[in-house]
Amino acid sequence: MSNLTQTYNRLRGSQKFQKKFSVAIRLIVAVLLIAFAVFPVIWLISASFDNSNSLATQNLIPVQAGIKNYQRLFNQDPQFRFGDLSYWTWLWNSVKVSTITTFLSISLTTLAAYAFSRLRFKGRVTILKTILLVQVFPNLLAMVAIYVIIFQFGEIIPMLGLNTHAGLIMVYLGGSMGMNIWLMKGFLDTIPRAIDESGMMDGASNFQIFWTLLLPLLRPILVVIAILSFIGTYGEFMLARILLTDVSKYTLMVGLQIFTSGMFDQKWGVFAAGALIGALPIMIIYLSLQDQIAGGLTLGAVKE
Repeated sequence: MSNLTQTYNRLRGSQKFQKKFSVAIRLIVAVLLIAFAVFPVIWLISASFDNSNSLATQNLIPVQAGIKNYQRLFNQDPQFRFGDLSYWTWLWNSVKVSTITTFLSISLTTLAAYAFSRLRFKGRVTILKTILLVQVFPNLLAMVAIYVIIFQFGEIIPMLGLNTHAGLIMVYLGGSMGMNIWLMKGFLDTIPRAIDESGMMDGASNFQIFWTLLLPLLRPILVVIAILSFIGTYGEFMLARILLTDVSKYTLMVGLQIFTSGMFDQKWGVFAAGALIGALPIMIIYLSLQDQIAGGLTLGAVKE
């Protein structure tokens, strides 16, 4: 009996040790991952307050701390002016382009996904496979073709040509709708068709069923697609750099590139200050909609 008791106590002690060891390993891994994610942000904040304006002598705690980089960014330092460049104009252009693109993308994506999910028409499967196939190719392969298309389109309708926000928005829509349609269609497929049938029995049309019955159920996935679309266009650089040529039309990412384009006059401190302020809209969106983001990503993952 005593041997059994000793064996039980040893097993119980080893299980407690294994549990504590497992928790300790998880905590260590969590701390390392948090440090890995937070360190670039801390370094960016430090660089924005470093008046030396150089990455070669950059320290985590800046020696020459101050707000000169922000004064230079807002064109308030008489010894460090950038001419007619306006940071707020670039920030507003990014917010405007991202907001319009997000609204149009959600509207068109929702209607297209409803048609692919609920309606049956010839070529439906072929179109869906084609959309998925197009998304497989990298966007870099289409840069030249996009430039030529927008250039030629601008000769017919100048407001949709090069150096216009409308033309840039059209390109963003074409690039983002493919995956969004598949994401929205997958979510719609999890909604029971009995809801549609009940609406039809009451004499509702397809649009009434979509608008009054299905659209309220799509709110979680709509929030996720809206955030992904906004962030994707807000932080996009390559297409905006190719299609926009006027400094006053630049988006934030293209405008910030000016501060690092010179070989001997790179303004990294000003760049860090602008990038830090430019990240605030994304942070506000994440913090205000984090519950709906988590719900939209998980809801529909398991079909009851």
